[in-house]
Amino acid sequence: MSYKIAVLPGDGIGPEVVREGTQLLSQVASLYGFGVEFEEGLVGGASIDAYGKPLTDPVLKLAKGGDAVLLGAMGGPKWDGLDYSIRPERALLALRQELGLFANLRPVKVFSPLASASTLRREVVEGTDLLVVRELIGGIYFGQPKGVTKLPDGTERGVNTEVYTTPEIERIARVAFEAARRRRKKVASVDKANVLEATELWRKVVTRFHKENGYGDIALEHMLVDNCAMQLVRNPKQFDVIVTTNLFGDILSDEAAMLTGSIGMLPSASLGGKVGMYEPVHGTAPDIVGKNMANPLATILTVALMLRHSLDQSKAADRIERAVEAALDEGYRTADIQEKGCRLVGCKEMGRLVREKIDKGM
Repeated sequence: MSYKIAVLPGDGIGPEVVREGTQLLSQVASLYGFGVEFEEGLVGGASIDAYGKPLTDPVLKLAKGGDAVLLGAMGGPKWDGLDYSIRPERALLALRQELGLFANLRPVKVFSPLASASTLRREVVEGTDLLVVRELIGGIYFGQPKGVTKLPDGTERGVNTEVYTTPEIERIARVAFEAARRRRKKVASVDKANVLEATELWRKVVTRFHKENGYGDIALEHMLVDNCAMQLVRNPKQFDVIVTTNLFGDILSDEAAMLTGSIGMLPSASLGGKVGMYEPVHGTAPDIVGKNMANPLATILTVALMLRHSLDQSKAADRIERAVEAALDEGYRTADIQEKGCRLVGCKEMGRLVREKIDKGM
């Protein structure tokens, strides 16, 4: 069996970390007896520079035609002055919408060797293993009306609209409950139902869906987003699956990433349509581009998610995750997770080390 992977490296450190991801994917494909075919396309700022827009029709066609999409990072100061409608990040939103990717999975696992790299105490974070399920193509990022308008007195008014429908909430709730059933059977649904009517509906629909669709084995609790933000740093081990809106999920998953020691450790999968899209959570880090300083582990762990969710190669995914932990356990660190007494390595070296561990069967 052979799989076609659309590779969209993007901007900044995107090409550097994606390169490590594709090398590793080729390696495990050989080990487990399946094929991978890569085809690259430009997105984000790179596409703006080449074609004047962040996402072209041929690249969208490429993404739709593969078995999965591996995405780097998009954006940077170079394009900050552009109109919102053509900024690099618009490509990401368009890809999610065009591919029907309504569910974003962001696993947050603290590897034991990295527990002391977190800004929180080891006893607080060690053993944390949670999953943020973020609704991805609804809410305030896509709601209408939106925009900035001039007022008669010469001032301006900015508007964004938070909007959710019953079907949008039900489908993301199903993803969360099914994920919890494969984990520790606990779901925390996060909203701001005390002041936002759209999330009052969210709470009502999630409650009803849980009751009426056979999820009695799943423990459901509701939590206000401000309390959830506090609880993530107070006692993150209380969480199993967190399901929430597009905006809240965007913020909470980045907060949760820091439990692991660095946002450079956090992978993600965007699912819901025929083709899944996989991307590390970190940004383009323009200050370290070309310096071999980027952390490739989020991208490597993202490849593991791809293998598990889109390519049906869970054994290969498990092997990658074990190899990452083995490299960390031996004290190898990139600059973002560097600790006293550990061995500092660059992006390429960390990728090579993980591949060596894979070869050894770790």
